[in-house]
This record gives sequence, structure tokens and C-alpha cells, in this order.
Amino acid sequence: MAGRVEGKVALVTGAGSIGPGWGNGKASAVLLAREGARVACLDINLEAAEETRAIIESEGGEAIALRCDVARRAEVEAAVAESVERLGGLDILHHNVGIAVVGGPAEIEEDDWDRVSDINLKSAYLVTRAALPALERGAGGAIVFTSSIAGIRHTGVDYITYSTTKGALIPFSRSVALQYARRGIRSNCVLPGLMNTPMIYAGLQDAYADGDKEEMARLRGEQCPMGFMGDAWDVARAVLFLASDEARYVTATELVVDGGITAKFA
Repeated sequence: MAGRVEGKVALVTGAGSIGPGWGNGKASAVLLAREGARVACLDINLEAAEETRAIIESEGGEAIALRCDVARRAEVEAAVAESVERLGGLDILHHNVGIAVVGGPAEIEEDDWDRVSDINLKSAYLVTRAALPALERGAGGAIVFTSSIAGIRHTGVDYITYSTTKGALIPFSRSVALQYARRGIRSNCVLPGLMNTPMIYAGLQDAYADGDKEEMARLRGEQCPMGFMGDAWDVARAVLFLASDEARYVTATELVVDGGITAKFA
């Protein structure tokens, strides 16, 4: 089914990739463009956002790239306003940012707690707040947050800042969904499981096998009932569904993309 978001404008935060390959935001931005959306690619790393924009344009799509620190209100408001002005509105907000710092409450420093909270959770408030007026002006809008199964299960890694902030996105999204349901705006979360993306090699490898990347990938794959980790495209397809009109009656809920691992943890 081609053109599932044809004619829509999407804003994707975290649209660059933290390392070589495909992160969730990068894949989601490209897939939304392939399905007909004009895409604003926001990332704190402008070079990474520009790479995503270039991929979209090389495939015949329309995109812009903007640098934005989503934990800073002024930058968020400016980036959202510019996106709306240059692309002619806003129909889809996909908020996809997150960092992980390994450690429990006795190991994490206060500065790390504040930094992770600002980036993973406060940013959702700032971006949503800035985007809602434009979403309301449209014929109906969709918001998709990237949460994590770490917000509902312990995944074997002690990273209390990550699990707490990603878990908090779920009631945040539900609250937005219920408040704005009569205004034509839906809000949902995607909960990725153990995924093979650049983020895990940038933030988690020290939590596995003394930093051995190949062994980390093997161990994470063995944890999954299907025997392998998912990838960014698995997440992107879930985002596309929730952002599209196919999900017009889906709101205030969570779509778990984890190869069955949360059932195993349960």
C-alpha cells in the first residue's frame, strides 16, 4: 500500500543516527517520506539530520533538516515554527529521542539523572507543547512517541534513568490522547524491544561482555524468543502505521515491537 501518509507533513525528532547505520528516527523519517510525507528532520547533530534529509531527497522526497536541542524550549519552539512554515503545516509528530546511562540509584550521579530526564522526558513535553497548535489547525493529527519495553519490564540492564523516563512517556501520551481526542489528535507510543541499532553500541556495550560489541549482539539476540534482535525498520513500520489513517481509531495505547520478549519477562 503506497502513499499511506501522502500529502501529510511529518516532524521527526532524533531523525539522525548516533552512529553508522539506521537508527529508529532515521528509518522512520525515511519511511514516512517514502509513503508520501514531507518531513522535517530534527536532531541535535545537524550533520546527522542532513544525512537523513539527503537520503529522502535522493529518493525523490521532500525534507528539511534542522538542528534542535529538544531539551531547550526556545530551540524547540523555533524549530517547530520553522518546520510548519517551510513545509506548510503539521500532521504527524514523531518524537524519537533518548539516551541511556547505565547504573542504578546508588551509581547514577544527580547530573546524569537530570540530563537523562531532560532529554528523554522533558523534551516530550516541550515538543508536544510546541506542535499541538499546528496539529489542531490541520484536519487531524497523529503523535507517536518512542518509549521502550524498558519502561514496563526489566531487560537485564540496570539503567534506572532510562527505564523511568521511557516508562513515564506512556501516561504522558495517554493523557495527551484523552485531552485531544475530540480535537482529532491521536497519541500513541511505540515500545521497541532489544533492537540492533547504533544507539546500543554508543550507550550500552559496557553493560555486556566487558564491552565486546559482537558478544553483546549475540547475548541480546539470545534473549529474544525469536532468536534475534529487531532493527530500526521494524520500529519505523510501527510508527508509520500509528501515524497513518489506518490507525484512525487507535489512540491512548502502546504498540510493542519486541519479538515477544515482554511475554517472556512477564
